[in-house]
Amino acid sequence: MASLFRRTFMWLGLAWLAWRLFGPDPVPRTVGEQRRPLMVPGRSVFVGRHEFFVRELGDPEAPVLVLIHGWNFDGEMAFHKLAPLLATRYRVVVPDLRNHGKSDRIRGSFDLGDVAEEVDATIDALGIAKPVAILGYSMGGMVAQELALRHPESLYALVLGATAARPIHTLRPVSLALFKLTRAVARISRAEAVWASFLVLKRNGLIGAEDEAWMWDSLLARDANLYHEAAYAIWRFDTRDRIGALTVPTMVVIPERDTVVRVSRQEELAALLPDAPVVRLPDLGHESILADPGGFADAVFAFLDPLVDRTEPDEA
Repeated sequence: MASLFRRTFMWLGLAWLAWRLFGPDPVPRTVGEQRRPLMVPGRSVFVGRHEFFVRELGDPEAPVLVLIHGWNFDGEMAFHKLAPLLATRYRVVVPDLRNHGKSDRIRGSFDLGDVAEEVDATIDALGIAKPVAILGYSMGGMVAQELALRHPESLYALVLGATAARPIHTLRPVSLALFKLTRAVARISRAEAVWASFLVLKRNGLIGAEDEAWMWDSLLARDANLYHEAAYAIWRFDTRDRIGALTVPTMVVIPERDTVVRVSRQEELAALLPDAPVVRLPDLGHESILADPGGFADAVFAFLDPLVDRTEPDEA
């Protein structure tokens, strides 16, 4: 029986390898006219020799709110529902982080502190007066923590959504091995991981039928190696011994059905920030900014609006 299982597994593996090497790229079948949900042109700026792409929405004279996206999704993918709502009161700035979206692919290992420095420098390159408000979601919340700790003068308020001070706390060797395995598969074929993400979004009603081609193409655009370099940076991330020194007014948003960043890890972050108000989203998971962007925007407005009234940005 064991021999039969091994032979079957081997032949299935060879069949899959042949299919991915010689077969066509799989494409989901779409229905109806396709569109792009956030038709907002962007611009790029240089930080050193690297180019970073940024979209901006809202009144250019309004208070600035920078949105930092997470792993897997670029700025447009993550915030295409939330950004237009926030832009009714704020000048919303949405950069693509390194190796995501239209920003440069930067080879080699990095830490999320490096990304925080790039975001801070991107704000400067845009000519935006500081301090600004920052919203970081998932991995973006980890980048935002680093930015606030390294450059507290750059922001007057911080929103941390679906994130943690140390996201991968247990089974760390297993997690690292899994990242390496998925990278090995993605080097041959990206389609399997893309299908997994795409089907979750579709089955949970998080993308409309008219947006499916855009979402598929966007998911497929990621680089297998650099995508996993971000995973390794998340694996190494740990601000537990530093985050308590944060002086910037901060709100923590916890989707209580999150299965990506464990709720216990998010609760730990909130406990390390005892003065931070905590907003709990009891019926939402990690996709809360897609599932209920209106509710998320209301929580952001309730926290930020009073702080804006007390803030006088420096002259650019």
